[in-house]
Amino acid sequence: MFTSILRSHMARYPEMQIQDVYKLIHQAAMGNGHAVPDPSTAREWLERELAEMGAGPFEPLADPISADGEMLRVHLRPYLSSVGNVEALLDAFIRTANTFAGKTETLEANWDSAVRTRLWPATVMNEFIVAMRAQNYPAVHHSEDYRQKYKPAYRVVRRKYFPYQEIGD
Repeated sequence: MFTSILRSHMARYPEMQIQDVYKLIHQAAMGNGHAVPDPSTAREWLERELAEMGAGPFEPLADPISADGEMLRVHLRPYLSSVGNVEALLDAFIRTANTFAGKTETLEANWDSAVRTRLWPATVMNEFIVAMRAQNYPAVHHSEDYRQKYKPAYRVVRRKYFPYQEIGD
């Protein structure tokens, strides 16, 4: 169930903002297609991020982010230090973008689960999702607080394209 995924992320990233919860939900439901305009741009973006990411907090190699376990966040720091196959990760990222069809119904259901956790007032959560719905559920960046505190560096991929067994929570 998505609620356990959200609680796990909140335990690891207690400074998550509503925007960061939405990003997690969006990635789980809609995939990463918005992030892959073309393979060469995806490669440049990954290479630049690997070169500039620096140190960050402990993270597992990968976290399941969808209730069915299909979508993963593969964290770049542990991936680079343990697997190191950048081409395989890039391939998984691009293949995910080309094959995953997102569902707004899943996004809405996951958002409803997040509202029921009562991590934020329901009125605040509802205002946020109404604004996102009006914009046709756009992808968003992590909040500034989240970026500063946790220095996120990951790629969203489908589990079937990620051949490594070590998966987090």
